[in-house]
Amino acid sequence: MLSTLKKLLGIGPKVDFSELVKEGAIIMDVRSKGEYGSGHIRGSVNIPLDQLRNNLQKFKDKKRPIITCCASGMRSASAKGILTSNGYTNVHNGGGWQSLNNKLS
Repeated sequence: MLSTLKKLLGIGPKVDFSELVKEGAIIMDVRSKGEYGSGHIRGSVNIPLDQLRNNLQKFKDKKRPIITCCASGMRSASAKGILTSNGYTNVHNGGGWQSLNNKLS
């Protein structure tokens, strides 16, 4: 039960986002198109959170690493939940896109 709670809250072993990207991770930015247009991580894919369920077919390999990000980490946490509930097994909440971008540099 404690491990499930830790997983939900994102508490646990530190994720090496740079290593995930080297392994071919998709960076999924779930902000609106306007937010994305004002700045984003190079190479990221923009799928606004409210459109994610309708675009899951674009990501056929459910084992491929996916890193979700947004402005603060709230929408990316929701996106992670949507992805995992649809069978994606290697999903990580990267939090705010600017913070994630700094971790990748």
